[in-house]
Amino acid sequence: MSDELLYEKDGPLVVLKINRPRERNLLGRIGDGALFEQAAARVQADAAVRCAILTGAGSAFSSGGDVKAMRDRSGPFAGGSAELRENYRNEIHRMVRALWNLDVPLIAAVNGPAIGLGNDVACIADIRLASEKALFGQTFLKLGLIPGDGGAWILQQLIGYSRAAQLLLTGQLINAETARDWGLVSEVTAPDELLIRAHELAGEIAKQPPAALRMAKQLLRAGRQDRFGSVMEMSANLQGILQRTRDHDEALAAFFEKRPPEFTGK
Repeated sequence: MSDELLYEKDGPLVVLKINRPRERNLLGRIGDGALFEQAAARVQADAAVRCAILTGAGSAFSSGGDVKAMRDRSGPFAGGSAELRENYRNEIHRMVRALWNLDVPLIAAVNGPAIGLGNDVACIADIRLASEKALFGQTFLKLGLIPGDGGAWILQQLIGYSRAAQLLLTGQLINAETARDWGLVSEVTAPDELLIRAHELAGEIAKQPPAALRMAKQLLRAGRQDRFGSVMEMSANLQGILQRTRDHDEALAAFFEKRPPEFTGK
Protein backbone atom coordinates (compact mmCIF):
# COMPACT_ATOMS: atom_id res chain seq x y z
CA MET A 1 0.00 0.00 0.00
CA SER A 2 1.02 3.61 -0.55
CA ASP A 3 2.07 5.66 2.45
CA GLU A 4 -0.59 8.19 1.34
CA LEU A 5 -3.36 5.77 2.33
CA LEU A 6 -2.31 3.74 5.34
CA TYR A 7 -3.76 0.27 5.88
CA GLU A 8 -3.67 -0.86 9.50
CA LYS A 9 -5.23 -4.18 10.50
CA ASP A 10 -6.13 -4.97 14.10
CA GLY A 11 -7.79 -8.38 14.36
CA PRO A 12 -11.13 -8.16 12.51
CA LEU A 13 -10.81 -4.38 12.07
CA VAL A 14 -9.04 -2.35 9.40
CA VAL A 15 -8.22 1.36 9.66
CA LEU A 16 -7.75 3.25 6.39
CA LYS A 17 -6.02 6.56 7.06
CA ILE A 18 -5.69 9.29 4.44
CA ASN A 19 -2.09 10.34 5.03
CA ARG A 20 -1.46 13.73 3.43
CA PRO A 21 -1.53 15.87 6.57
CA ARG A 22 0.57 18.72 5.15
CA GLU A 23 -2.05 19.16 2.42
CA ARG A 24 -4.95 18.59 4.80
CA ASN A 25 -5.56 15.21 3.19
CA LEU A 26 -6.69 16.50 -0.19
CA LEU A 27 -8.12 13.86 -2.53
CA GLY A 28 -8.68 13.26 -6.21
CA ARG A 29 -5.11 13.22 -7.44
CA ILE A 30 -3.99 11.09 -10.37
CA GLY A 31 -3.63 7.60 -8.94
CA ASP A 32 -6.21 7.97 -6.16
CA GLY A 33 -8.73 5.81 -8.01
CA ALA A 34 -6.32 2.89 -8.10
CA LEU A 35 -5.10 3.62 -4.55
CA PHE A 36 -8.55 3.30 -3.02
CA GLU A 37 -9.50 0.39 -5.26
CA GLN A 38 -6.46 -1.54 -4.06
CA ALA A 39 -7.28 -0.83 -0.41
CA ALA A 40 -10.91 -1.84 -0.89
CA ALA A 41 -9.90 -5.01 -2.74
CA ARG A 42 -7.59 -5.91 0.13
CA VAL A 43 -10.46 -5.53 2.59
CA GLN A 44 -12.80 -7.56 0.36
CA ALA A 45 -10.29 -10.37 -0.06
CA ASP A 46 -9.76 -10.83 3.68
CA ALA A 47 -12.67 -12.84 5.08
CA ALA A 48 -11.44 -12.13 8.61
CA VAL A 49 -12.21 -8.39 8.27
CA ARG A 50 -15.60 -7.49 9.71
CA CYS A 51 -15.49 -3.68 9.89
CA ALA A 52 -13.39 -0.84 8.49
CA ILE A 53 -12.69 2.67 9.79
CA LEU A 54 -11.79 5.60 7.52
CA THR A 55 -10.08 8.65 9.01
CA GLY A 56 -7.51 11.35 8.23
CA ALA A 57 -4.01 11.98 9.52
CA GLY A 58 -3.30 15.25 11.29
CA SER A 59 -5.92 17.94 11.86
CA ALA A 60 -8.24 17.32 8.88
CA PHE A 61 -10.35 14.45 7.63
CA SER A 62 -10.07 15.79 4.08
CA SER A 63 -10.10 19.34 2.74
CA GLY A 64 -11.42 18.05 -0.60
CA GLY A 65 -9.91 18.49 -4.04
CA ASP A 66 -6.62 20.10 -5.00
CA VAL A 67 -7.56 23.75 -5.58
CA LYS A 68 -4.03 24.68 -6.67
CA ALA A 69 -4.15 22.00 -9.36
CA MET A 70 -7.52 23.41 -10.45
CA ARG A 71 -5.97 26.88 -10.77
CA ASP A 72 -2.96 25.57 -12.65
CA ARG A 73 -5.02 23.15 -14.76
CA SER A 74 -2.60 20.40 -13.87
CA GLY A 75 -2.88 16.78 -12.68
CA PRO A 76 -6.51 15.60 -12.77
CA PHE A 77 -7.61 19.06 -13.96
CA ALA A 78 -5.46 19.19 -17.08
CA GLY A 79 -6.80 19.10 -20.63
CA GLY A 80 -10.14 19.97 -22.16
CA SER A 81 -13.65 19.03 -21.10
CA ALA A 82 -13.43 15.49 -22.50
CA GLU A 83 -10.19 14.81 -20.64
CA LEU A 84 -11.59 16.28 -17.43
CA ARG A 85 -14.64 14.03 -17.66
CA GLU A 86 -12.42 10.96 -18.01
CA ASN A 87 -10.24 12.08 -15.12
CA TYR A 88 -13.31 12.33 -12.89
CA ARG A 89 -14.40 8.86 -13.94
CA ASN A 90 -10.97 7.29 -13.57
CA GLU A 91 -9.92 8.92 -10.30
CA ILE A 92 -12.68 10.45 -8.19
CA HIS A 93 -15.46 8.11 -9.31
CA ARG A 94 -13.26 5.04 -8.91
CA MET A 95 -12.34 6.17 -5.40
CA VAL A 96 -15.96 6.80 -4.42
CA ARG A 97 -17.20 3.54 -5.92
CA ALA A 98 -14.45 1.52 -4.21
CA LEU A 99 -15.59 2.74 -0.80
CA TRP A 100 -19.29 2.50 -1.68
CA ASN A 101 -18.96 -1.13 -2.79
CA LEU A 102 -17.29 -2.39 0.38
CA ASP A 103 -19.20 -5.39 1.73
CA VAL A 104 -18.18 -4.80 5.34
CA PRO A 105 -19.54 -1.87 7.37
CA LEU A 106 -17.50 1.33 7.09
CA ILE A 107 -17.20 3.90 9.89
CA ALA A 108 -15.93 7.40 9.07
CA ALA A 109 -14.08 8.89 12.05
CA VAL A 110 -14.18 12.56 11.04
CA ASN A 111 -11.34 14.14 13.02
CA GLY A 112 -11.46 17.61 11.43
CA PRO A 113 -12.76 19.46 8.38
CA ALA A 114 -14.51 17.31 5.76
CA ILE A 115 -15.06 19.71 2.89
CA GLY A 116 -16.31 19.20 -0.67
CA LEU A 117 -15.03 15.86 -1.90
CA GLY A 118 -13.91 15.13 1.67
CA ASN A 119 -17.46 15.63 2.91
CA ASP A 120 -18.86 13.30 0.27
CA VAL A 121 -16.28 10.61 0.98
CA ALA A 122 -17.29 10.72 4.65
CA CYS A 123 -20.93 10.41 3.60
CA ILE A 124 -20.22 7.11 1.83
CA ALA A 125 -19.59 5.47 5.20
CA ASP A 126 -22.38 3.56 6.90
CA ILE A 127 -21.76 5.34 10.21
CA ARG A 128 -20.10 8.70 10.85
CA LEU A 129 -18.54 9.76 14.15
CA ALA A 130 -17.22 13.30 14.52
CA SER A 131 -14.67 15.03 16.68
CA GLU A 132 -15.75 18.31 18.25
CA LYS A 133 -13.28 19.89 15.80
CA ALA A 134 -15.02 18.50 12.71
CA LEU A 135 -16.55 20.78 10.08
CA PHE A 136 -18.70 19.73 7.15
CA GLY A 137 -19.39 21.62 3.94
CA GLN A 138 -20.37 21.43 0.28
CA THR A 139 -18.33 24.34 -1.04
CA PHE A 140 -18.34 23.46 -4.74
CA LEU A 141 -20.34 26.50 -5.86
CA LYS A 142 -17.81 28.84 -4.23
CA LEU A 143 -15.35 27.49 -6.82
CA GLY A 144 -17.84 27.74 -9.66
CA LEU A 145 -18.40 23.97 -9.64
CA ILE A 146 -20.97 21.34 -8.71
CA PRO A 147 -20.35 18.04 -6.86
CA GLY A 148 -18.60 15.95 -9.49
CA ASP A 149 -18.33 13.00 -7.13
CA GLY A 150 -21.97 11.94 -6.69
CA GLY A 151 -22.43 14.13 -3.63
CA ALA A 152 -25.73 15.62 -4.82
CA TRP A 153 -27.21 12.12 -4.59
CA ILE A 154 -25.33 10.88 -1.52
CA LEU A 155 -25.96 13.84 0.79
CA GLN A 156 -29.74 14.10 0.42
CA GLN A 157 -30.01 10.37 1.10
CA LEU A 158 -28.66 11.15 4.57
CA ILE A 159 -30.13 14.50 5.59
CA GLY A 160 -33.01 15.08 3.17
CA TYR A 161 -33.41 17.36 0.19
CA SER A 162 -33.92 20.66 2.02
CA ARG A 163 -30.82 20.48 4.21
CA ALA A 164 -28.70 19.06 1.40
CA ALA A 165 -29.84 21.95 -0.79
CA GLN A 166 -29.03 24.43 1.98
CA LEU A 167 -25.48 23.13 2.31
CA LEU A 168 -24.83 22.99 -1.42
CA LEU A 169 -26.54 26.22 -2.49
CA THR A 170 -25.05 28.37 0.28
CA GLY A 171 -21.64 26.73 0.60
CA GLN A 172 -21.91 27.17 4.38
CA LEU A 173 -19.93 25.06 6.85
CA ILE A 174 -21.62 23.34 9.77
CA ASN A 175 -19.97 22.20 12.97
CA ALA A 176 -20.13 18.76 14.53
CA GLU A 177 -23.09 19.56 16.78
CA THR A 178 -25.18 20.82 13.87
CA ALA A 179 -24.15 17.79 11.83
CA ARG A 180 -25.41 15.58 14.64
CA ASP A 181 -28.68 17.50 14.88
CA TRP A 182 -29.17 17.13 11.12
CA GLY A 183 -28.46 13.40 11.22
CA LEU A 184 -25.21 13.66 9.27
CA VAL A 185 -23.24 12.07 12.12
CA SER A 186 -24.29 9.68 14.86
CA GLU A 187 -22.08 10.88 17.69
CA VAL A 188 -19.71 13.72 18.61
CA THR A 189 -16.68 13.05 20.81
CA ALA A 190 -13.72 14.90 22.25
CA PRO A 191 -10.84 14.88 19.73
CA ASP A 192 -8.69 12.46 21.71
CA GLU A 193 -11.61 10.05 22.14
CA LEU A 194 -12.68 9.83 18.49
CA LEU A 195 -10.63 6.84 17.38
CA ILE A 196 -11.15 5.13 20.73
CA ARG A 197 -14.91 5.37 20.20
CA ALA A 198 -14.59 4.33 16.54
CA HIS A 199 -12.67 1.20 17.55
CA GLU A 200 -15.16 0.49 20.31
CA LEU A 201 -18.09 0.72 17.90
CA ALA A 202 -16.27 -1.28 15.23
CA GLY A 203 -15.54 -3.92 17.85
CA GLU A 204 -19.23 -4.20 18.68
CA ILE A 205 -20.01 -4.61 14.99
CA ALA A 206 -17.25 -7.20 14.56
CA LYS A 207 -18.89 -9.46 17.15
CA GLN A 208 -21.76 -10.15 14.76
CA PRO A 209 -21.85 -13.21 12.47
CA PRO A 210 -19.87 -12.29 9.34
CA ALA A 211 -22.30 -13.43 6.63
CA ALA A 212 -25.31 -11.90 8.36
CA LEU A 213 -23.36 -8.69 8.96
CA ARG A 214 -22.59 -8.22 5.28
CA MET A 215 -26.13 -9.11 4.26
CA ALA A 216 -27.49 -6.63 6.79
CA LYS A 217 -25.45 -3.90 5.10
CA GLN A 218 -26.78 -4.98 1.70
CA LEU A 219 -30.33 -4.78 3.02
CA LEU A 220 -29.80 -1.32 4.53
CA ARG A 221 -28.42 -0.05 1.24
CA ALA A 222 -31.32 -1.60 -0.69
CA GLY A 223 -33.74 0.06 1.73
CA ARG A 224 -32.42 3.47 0.66
CA GLN A 225 -32.78 2.84 -3.05
CA ASP A 226 -35.24 0.08 -3.91
CA ARG A 227 -38.99 -0.22 -3.67
CA PHE A 228 -40.63 -1.76 -0.61
CA GLY A 229 -41.66 -4.89 -2.48
CA SER A 230 -38.13 -5.46 -3.75
CA VAL A 231 -36.68 -5.09 -0.26
CA MET A 232 -39.27 -7.52 1.13
CA GLU A 233 -38.31 -10.11 -1.48
CA MET A 234 -34.61 -9.55 -0.84
CA SER A 235 -35.23 -9.94 2.90
CA ALA A 236 -36.91 -13.31 2.41
CA ASN A 237 -34.14 -14.56 0.11
CA LEU A 238 -31.32 -13.55 2.44
CA GLN A 239 -33.13 -14.85 5.51
CA GLY A 240 -33.61 -18.22 3.85
CA ILE A 241 -29.86 -18.43 3.33
CA LEU A 242 -28.92 -17.32 6.83
CA GLN A 243 -31.28 -19.67 8.64
CA ARG A 244 -29.31 -22.61 7.29
CA THR A 245 -25.88 -21.39 8.39
CA ARG A 246 -23.78 -22.74 11.23
CA ASP A 247 -23.55 -19.27 12.71
CA HIS A 248 -27.34 -19.13 13.05
CA ASP A 249 -27.27 -22.48 14.85
CA GLU A 250 -24.46 -21.20 17.08
CA ALA A 251 -26.40 -18.00 17.86
CA LEU A 252 -29.42 -20.03 18.95
CA ALA A 253 -27.30 -22.39 21.04
CA ALA A 254 -25.53 -19.48 22.74
CA PHE A 255 -28.86 -17.78 23.43
CA PHE A 256 -30.31 -20.79 25.23
CA GLU A 257 -27.05 -21.65 26.98
CA LYS A 258 -26.61 -18.03 28.11
CA ARG A 259 -23.06 -17.66 26.78
CA PRO A 260 -21.31 -15.49 24.17
CA PRO A 261 -21.51 -16.96 20.66
CA GLU A 262 -18.43 -18.00 18.69
CA PHE A 263 -19.05 -17.19 15.04
CA THR A 264 -16.97 -18.71 12.25
CA GLY A 265 -18.51 -17.16 9.14
CA LYS A 266 -20.00 -20.48 8.03
